[in-house]
Amino acid sequence: MDYLILLYYCYTKIEDPETFRLDHHFYCIKHNLRGRIIIAGEGINGTISGLKADCEKYMADLQADPRFAHTEFKIEPFATHAFQKLNIRVKDEIVYSGLKNIDPTKKTGKYIEPHEFRKIKNEEDVVIVDVRSNYEHNVGKFKNAISFDIENFRDFPDKVAELEKFKDKKVITYCTGGIKCEKASAYLLEKGFTNVYQLHGGIIKYGIEEGGEDFDGKCYVFDNRIVADVNKVNPSVISTCHLCGDHCDRMVNCANPDCNKHVPICESCAKEMEGSCSEACKNHPRKRPYDGKGYYPKNLNGYNPYRGIKRK
Repeated sequence: MDYLILLYYCYTKIEDPETFRLDHHFYCIKHNLRGRIIIAGEGINGTISGLKADCEKYMADLQADPRFAHTEFKIEPFATHAFQKLNIRVKDEIVYSGLKNIDPTKKTGKYIEPHEFRKIKNEEDVVIVDVRSNYEHNVGKFKNAISFDIENFRDFPDKVAELEKFKDKKVITYCTGGIKCEKASAYLLEKGFTNVYQLHGGIIKYGIEEGGEDFDGKCYVFDNRIVADVNKVNPSVISTCHLCGDHCDRMVNCANPDCNKHVPICESCAKEMEGSCSEACKNHPRKRPYDGKGYYPKNLNGYNPYRGIKRK
């Protein structure tokens, strides 16, 4: 495959996020990179795609900057671009948690590497905690993992009380690529948990390095794939069709753009409902034509990566 998808983050101090964002934007345009990158005073969080040579140069150049020298990339080959455009924004946090008082460069859970996690994940004194949102863990999660009924990561602190009974256990948090666990594990430490670990590199790294054993279902990802296969050892399907209830891990965007819900819908139901998640959506006047895929990239409307950017 000619392209790569890179998933990465780095907690580090960026003195002038706006200037850094502008420079980074021009760099990515120059090297034909697309994706979503968030910049904040606390660091960088990105998922991008590009030709192999362009991605390799990006990784080398970013790590050459002392601020990002310790950035770790999760690398997956792909047939084409996984994004349609480039979107780089400055925000208050590189993943919204509301835990601005926590600095992962000073306090965070201990890393546990994928090979270590594979060995101990089923031990009696280990509790595996999924810190992702409902739409993510409903389509895939580790066997026996504890998950929470949350719509956003910012709701995680409100659910920590549910873990109180496990304070004497070894608690291992995990998420897609590791970034949420940096603050989630730190928050657990702040709340009196003492034996706290985080799966280094998250689900994606575990799948790449250890074959994804005991990850049931698929991993929700934030690119055009929507979900990615992780488990090459003992794969299974845990999600069910939103409409008929049969086992299904085929994620679909509702054809009604005003709904746009991401839900599993099997092929037969999707065909019958024309890609919609309900009768109301099927009959919606703005319903998009269903092409059998159930993924509707945004209309680029003459997308120009320089639009709104002052040229140097």
